[in-house]
Amino acid sequence: MPSNLDQAFLQIALDLGVDLPSGHRYQRLISSLNDVLPCDASALFILTDDKQLRPVAVVGLSEEVLGKRFDPGNHPRLQAILDAREPVRFAADSTLPDPFDGILKNDPSLALNVHDCMGCSLYAEQQLIGILTLDALQPGAFDDIDDVTIKTFTALAAATIRNASMVDALKSRHRRQQSINKLLIEEARNRGGELIGTTPTIEQLRNNIQLVANSNFAVLISGETGTGKELVAHAVHAQSPRANQPMIYVNCAALPESIAESELFGHVKGAFTGASTQRTGKFELAHSGTIFLDEVGELPLLLQAKLLRVIQQGEVQRVGADRNLQVDVRVIAATNRQLEVEVREGRFRSDLYHRLNVFPINVPPLREHKGDLAILSGHILDRVRRQFNARSLHLHPQASRHLEQHSWPGNVRELEHSLMRAALRAIQSNEQLITLEHFNDGAAITQQPEPISTSGNDNPVALRQAVEDFQRQLIDEALERNNGVWARAAKELQVDRGNLYKIGKRLGL
Repeated sequence: MPSNLDQAFLQIALDLGVDLPSGHRYQRLISSLNDVLPCDASALFILTDDKQLRPVAVVGLSEEVLGKRFDPGNHPRLQAILDAREPVRFAADSTLPDPFDGILKNDPSLALNVHDCMGCSLYAEQQLIGILTLDALQPGAFDDIDDVTIKTFTALAAATIRNASMVDALKSRHRRQQSINKLLIEEARNRGGELIGTTPTIEQLRNNIQLVANSNFAVLISGETGTGKELVAHAVHAQSPRANQPMIYVNCAALPESIAESELFGHVKGAFTGASTQRTGKFELAHSGTIFLDEVGELPLLLQAKLLRVIQQGEVQRVGADRNLQVDVRVIAATNRQLEVEVREGRFRSDLYHRLNVFPINVPPLREHKGDLAILSGHILDRVRRQFNARSLHLHPQASRHLEQHSWPGNVRELEHSLMRAALRAIQSNEQLITLEHFNDGAAITQQPEPISTSGNDNPVALRQAVEDFQRQLIDEALERNNGVWARAAKELQVDRGNLYKIGKRLGL
């Protein structure tokens, strides 16, 4: 046996720990084998998903082999090697055709019809992943090579393929994650928009954002529906040191309770029925960046406890995993609920509330900064103008006064939708001046259903019952106008579809 056999084994083993391109790694392996064994030709194959054999490295054979795929069904010797767990030796007078006959690199015209040939299958963790073949012109060349030596080469070859596959998979995953991060960062920037307004109320809001942005504190943003809480969250992230990292958005109200834990924290393969692959949770995706938990007051109590652990210890545990992962995530949460009341009534954990409420920011309703109506209207109309390539869009003074008189219970979102509808009607009529007639065809700017009266009733209605009856009436009428489509009704009522569905379910709709 060649004296440098141990050195060849050592070199192959050392190469396992070196970062090499897969093709280079395979070629070093096969070259080491040829240096110490009496081979005139050898080849390393990987078994593909469609059960074809793909050559990844050859010595002594024409390089055209690397461009081929070998179907074992058409090559009995290759099939015999695949079917055996032990090295397979073919007699020099074997009648089975050799897949490499006529393609010996040194003499392509030479048919290898009298030679020594052997091969072995490659297994990694009981999975068949490829084969190794050896050819020599001299019959009996491999007679002195014992099976232990061949099995050692086989084990090293299998480890090399598995190692290269894992490295390639990690690199591919890293590239994919970088691409995802870039998309998320760009999406966060595009969704962020601009905080519009010049009143002292909005200036104070800007100051609060600037004050907390450079810290790593958790931020709890509160405010009525439609005030722009998500806009504030984006502004905090954009002005923070994490601005070049992703901001991951999670709508807690729209998370189905059955998969909410997996969405937030991820799961391992086989953790539950249907978990056919591993899943990365939102907190892992937000590592080194920011996670924005919108409608955090909608989270069930069980998830609140797990969220508290993440905030306290910076650890997440995937569903079904037996170890924790460290994450560095800044948490920004938003709610239109009064969490102090939710805590008192036992629907929200007090310890989580205090963890989130490190720096509270309240987004004022539009009625508290009506001085910004004009600039907000101009900003919204300019956006519509650019979107539809209109020459000009501006409000008639009468329409502006009407806007100022409205209470705007839906806040900036209601203003935006009302102006967009009016602007589209004006554009459709080829008009640049938006008049009162363009708002809901001359009717009031927003149509509200008749309130449910409790006066003069011999059986006074409790406040909770009156509110629920009013909600039921609102939703019923919105559904009727939208042919029973919940998504459209939610859009009309300017609420999240998941929230509307939960309310409807509670009300028995």
